[in-house]
Amino acid sequence: MLKDHARVLGAIAASGEIAGRKKLQKMIFIAKKISFPFHEKFQFHFYGPYSEELTLRIEELCNMDFLDEVKEKVGGYSQYRYSLTEAGKEFLSHFQQQDQNLKVCLNDMNQQTSRFLELVSTVLYFESLSKEEVTEKIFTLKSKQKYTLEEIEEAYQYIDKLKSYIDYKQ
Repeated sequence: MLKDHARVLGAIAASGEIAGRKKLQKMIFIAKKISFPFHEKFQFHFYGPYSEELTLRIEELCNMDFLDEVKEKVGGYSQYRYSLTEAGKEFLSHFQQQDQNLKVCLNDMNQQTSRFLELVSTVLYFESLSKEEVTEKIFTLKSKQKYTLEEIEEAYQYIDKLKSYIDYKQ
């Protein structure tokens, strides 16, 4: 149980801080899909893949004072910013350090927009389908986001880039 908590804390520590619940969800999902050891179960939700398990784990980490959650007003809506507390850093020090390739991937993802990570995670969620079928799903399920064919292609290229970190490791 606590190893999964430590993995999530490690992901946030590797990123410094993560701005947004949606972004955090997408980063963990993407990392899991490209073979990093996260065990949360995800289902497709309004904003793409979502894990109730991850939401509860984040809440527990906040309640244990291992994670700092700051609510901010951003352009008319609330956004949450996550970073480790000193107690969280101390807790994390008792676990094996995270893979360097995971840190690189997480830092890269943290530089992307939530909108783009939503697209990337949606592509990965439907990875068993053909590219044409995935594109159709995106245009149907994500019509309000108005993704373009170019953005979808960019998402596929980005997935290949992230997977190259894994290939390099092996």
